[in-house]
Amino acid sequence: MNQEQIQEELNKLPKTPGVYIMQDSKDNVIYVGKAVNLRNRVRSYFRVSTKKTPKIQRMVSLIDHFDYILTDTELEALVLENNLIKEYSPKYNTLLKDDKTYPYIKVTVQEKYPRVIITRKVKKDKARYFGPYTSGTAVNDMVDFFNKLYKIRTCNRSLETVDRNNRACLNYHVKQCDAPCMGNISEEDYKERIKGVINFLGGNYDPLLKELEGKMLECSEKLEFEEAAKYRELLKSATFIAQKQKITDNDGENKDYLGIARNDKDVLVSVFFIREGKMIGREHFYMKEAIDDSDEEVIGSFLKLYYAGTPFIPKDIFIPVELEEKELLENWLTSKRGAKVSIKSPMKGQKEKMLELAHQNAVMLVKRDAEKHQNEMAKTTGAVNELTALLGIESANRIESYDISNTQGFNSVGSMVVYENGKPKKSDYRKFRLKSVEGPDDYASMYEVLTRRFSHGLTEIEEDNKTSFAIFPDLILMDGGLGQVHVAEQVLRELDINVPVCGMVKDDHHRTRGLLFHEQVIAIDTRSECFRFVTRVQDEVHRFAIEYHRSLRTKTQVHSVLDDIEGVGPKRRRIIMKNFKTIDDVKSASVEELAKVEGIPENIAREIYQFFHK
Repeated sequence: MNQEQIQEELNKLPKTPGVYIMQDSKDNVIYVGKAVNLRNRVRSYFRVSTKKTPKIQRMVSLIDHFDYILTDTELEALVLENNLIKEYSPKYNTLLKDDKTYPYIKVTVQEKYPRVIITRKVKKDKARYFGPYTSGTAVNDMVDFFNKLYKIRTCNRSLETVDRNNRACLNYHVKQCDAPCMGNISEEDYKERIKGVINFLGGNYDPLLKELEGKMLECSEKLEFEEAAKYRELLKSATFIAQKQKITDNDGENKDYLGIARNDKDVLVSVFFIREGKMIGREHFYMKEAIDDSDEEVIGSFLKLYYAGTPFIPKDIFIPVELEEKELLENWLTSKRGAKVSIKSPMKGQKEKMLELAHQNAVMLVKRDAEKHQNEMAKTTGAVNELTALLGIESANRIESYDISNTQGFNSVGSMVVYENGKPKKSDYRKFRLKSVEGPDDYASMYEVLTRRFSHGLTEIEEDNKTSFAIFPDLILMDGGLGQVHVAEQVLRELDINVPVCGMVKDDHHRTRGLLFHEQVIAIDTRSECFRFVTRVQDEVHRFAIEYHRSLRTKTQVHSVLDDIEGVGPKRRRIIMKNFKTIDDVKSASVEELAKVEGIPENIAREIYQFFHK
């Protein structure tokens, strides 16, 4: 993207939480970040007034384009950011060598008297795992709260058998544990308390939140403010942890979530990839010829087309609709995977919310791409339509523009750029090395270039040997003013070709301020797409001419020193440069080394050596 395109994309960013992904010109992910407000955060990177570290400055200089994924909360964005950083290892992200992970809450339901503990590793040990969570402090507070509220044991004793002669630990004496080790509480009553923990961690937050709030208010009414403050902090931690973290499933499975969105022209399917319980990315696909199909038909077609070609098929695929041929598709996918595959359409719970997130991102992508297409149309065909209306001509589907470049009359070159439907058609660009003009005469140079271009085109039409030269433009857009317009019109008259010619009127700073057409100056709104288009054409033809001229000038400068040596003509110059590559190599060569080159006699070798060593 150029700066103008990046600015357009920045203007489309939503003011919602999400993750942004910076990529370079080779599509490498160079940075991943999260934001509570995507628009504000991403725009800050491109704002000149924002103070940036040297590392961020280098990163921004490499950004070619960026993508983003919407989330419901900043917490979800943080988890997704972590997953994507681990997936891509972006160059400009700070990476942890020990691959630190987020904490989980583990309930050891396989034990007779389960514990509630914090862990950073998920094992296949029949325990229940909840998380990962993004705040270690909140998790610590919550586990501490569970232990205190429900008097959960914190020791690691094996309690398969209970002995009343056991010695209770300190927690029993400070009334933070009912000492199941001594048989002071039945297994059934204890597991009822564990059920309350699991209900909360599983998403049933309201009962416990209300209980905490009630205890806080009760302590406050009793003027027990210190105790009320403790419940207030626990309520805050519980509320924090209660935020849905849909970005990561705690079962560690591989899943795909599909979302669908459409507008009046396009249908898009978005896929969220969950691998080993972590969301690692998102892809979207436009469905051709699907605008009249129902969502069920689109999703069914997508499942067949996409999973027929992808090498990996997950265990579960979640879709937003019910399919009649669900069983048939499941059997087909199962045979391809070599293991059971299920297609599900959840109506509630975490998985339904994840589907909704996939849908929201699909809607965002359709809207963004539609706006991008609309803006592209405005910049191209829309701008051309404005130009034709301004000039009063029927069409300008093909526009050609020309420029001359030289250095004080030397190495004069001409360039021709072509725009079709408002877009550059680089395959039709042409370069002209001036043959008949000596000195800095732009008018004569333009006359030669245009004569050669259109004469060549007429010859191809006559001989029926057509290339792009045989396609004449609907409009010639000259970078210069009245003089260049007259030159172009003269060439067209002499060749009996009828193509309208439009020139540009410049201000004192050589900026276009109007168009010159049929000897009349036509004002142009400098804020219009038409003006921006004309400016792009002007800049492009300059760039192309200067680039060609620079390449010729560089070649001339490389060989010009050898031209001054007596006895070295074009043929020997080519031989020398073929064998020595650079002028510095020639300078450092001895007479004997020069004379060893086939085609360079000893007397010429001596002349070359003496030339550089006078």
